[in-house]
Amino acid sequence: MKPAPFSYYAPKTIEEAVSLLARVAPDDGRVLAGGQSLVPTMAFRLARPRHLVDINGVSGLDRLETADGRLCIGARVRHAAFERPVDPGPLGALLSQVVRHIAHHPIRTRGTFCGSIAHADPASEWCAVAAALDAEMVARSTRGERAITAHDFFKGIMTTALAEDELLIEVRLPTLRAGVRTGFAEFNRRAGDFAVAMAVVVYRLQDGAIADARIAVGGAEAAPRRIEQAEYALKGRAPSAEAFAVAAEAASRALDPIEDQQNTAAYRRDVARAMVIRALSEAA
Repeated sequence: MKPAPFSYYAPKTIEEAVSLLARVAPDDGRVLAGGQSLVPTMAFRLARPRHLVDINGVSGLDRLETADGRLCIGARVRHAAFERPVDPGPLGALLSQVVRHIAHHPIRTRGTFCGSIAHADPASEWCAVAAALDAEMVARSTRGERAITAHDFFKGIMTTALAEDELLIEVRLPTLRAGVRTGFAEFNRRAGDFAVAMAVVVYRLQDGAIADARIAVGGAEAAPRRIEQAEYALKGRAPSAEAFAVAAEAASRALDPIEDQQNTAAYRRDVARAMVIRALSEAA
């Protein structure tokens, strides 16, 4: 099939892009970056935007660098950029591990990190990472610029705090100091499929005990989030199979799983429990 007719714009600067968005967003205008989610839905006419603002020619959106203790990821940075560590510490290793689970290589060469965040699919690996690390999303419009924390950004299935005329220009992840342990696990039925559930784990050891634990679950609920009950269950405990099982059970009980034709809520809850255990075991 072919997309429905639309108007196409190719701005060259951020200012031009947000000015266009302010004009066309109320008339069903969309941003095009990687297009790996938007274009297929347009082809099947599940999405029929009247205007497309293509930001691939916008200068300054390909930024990928560390500044002030944060990894700054611009809106044009592709998934494939993370296949090699972009940071020498644990953060770079975590991102390189996670990216291998995103779809397939052709999609990773075109799809973007920020596009995935803005799309906010519950099964998005980058959204789960953003939730675990308390990422900061930087949005720009003609009204100015604002930063939105991950806790406030993800609102539900493919729903975010972005206003219709705002452009997500950058995501900032805190770098992780040496010695911080990380783990990631996800389950899907075939490689590259959407995850049934996933878990991202970050913690450090202090005198042999777990401190500053962060456990985020994605895919199982309408939006990814940190599970405070699981984090609290690990506080002050030495890494062990028993401690990990207790934390995973706490995470499972705290979830409000989504259901679909393939997965019941009970099944998703059980898979999430297993993924938390796997991620914690990997971190250990």
